[in-house]
Amino acid sequence: MRLAPASRTPAPRATEIAHRTAPTPADSDPGPGLDPSLERGPAPDLDQRPTGRRFAGVATMIGSGLSNQTGAAIGSQAFPVMGPVGVVAVRQYVAAIVLLAVGRPRLRSFTWWQWRPVVGLAVVFGTMNLSLYSAIDRIGLGLAVTLEFLGPLCIALAGSRRRVDACCALVAAAAVVTLMRPRPSADYPGMGLGLLAAVCWASYILLNRTVGRRVPGAQGSAAAAGISALMFLPVGIAVAVHQPPTVSAAAYAIIAGALSSAVPYLADLFTLRRVPAQAFGLFMSVNPVLAALVGWVGLGQDLGWTEWISVGAIVAANALSILTRRG
Repeated sequence: MRLAPASRTPAPRATEIAHRTAPTPADSDPGPGLDPSLERGPAPDLDQRPTGRRFAGVATMIGSGLSNQTGAAIGSQAFPVMGPVGVVAVRQYVAAIVLLAVGRPRLRSFTWWQWRPVVGLAVVFGTMNLSLYSAIDRIGLGLAVTLEFLGPLCIALAGSRRRVDACCALVAAAAVVTLMRPRPSADYPGMGLGLLAAVCWASYILLNRTVGRRVPGAQGSAAAAGISALMFLPVGIAVAVHQPPTVSAAAYAIIAGALSSAVPYLADLFTLRRVPAQAFGLFMSVNPVLAALVGWVGLGQDLGWTEWISVGAIVAANALSILTRRG
């Protein structure tokens, strides 16, 4: 899953946290399926932007999405040696390095009022990635990312009173019921881990907004990433002692961290300066499809037609809610 940028505080605008970009007003209304921190405020209409800039922005969004999902697929290659826990530990280390370099938090200046949501964000961040990668190990990349995507979708639809959003919520719920229908091959623990990742992502969105309001710039998100990496340090040591990773497994985990954190962060930093937030959010909703395609092509994780329809229904629900939203 991608990291969300830190929300903008009344202080100077800041770059966000590792994996997306763009500072935003702390009280901005999140678009459907989109981290509230991605909202940038009024952006020029897409048609008013130069064609070259639009093309570059779209191309970069595609590259960012593929990088994120490919990173998860490559990381899964290390599961037999390091397990999902070991791979997630390495990913947390990579994310912390990137975020601390960008955010440069002044930790000594933090008050307890600021530390509380930062620590909560760190716990949720680690749990989110661990549950997602554990779900990928059991049910495959496409289904795991689709279930995780329900988190931001629910946040976007929860406070809406529009009929179209109610219909979108029903469509998404029906798709989830279809995905989790009883059948001999159903892996309910894996699906449960995917739903846990969704809950964590929703919590991450809300906590990230709070952190963005209380801590200037990307300092809070960077501090949370650092704490999360420290939490996984004993895990990494235990994995290295009891399951010494091979060179190839360690390389897979490091590449996964880079492709799922550093590359998308830089790509999204470039993208959100060229396309409106609504267009960005609309593209983000396609990530479950990208995950399913990467899982199919790269890992041989084929989905049945029922699963493909369910994934498409969830993506369509999010897209419809975004396209029909004003402002």
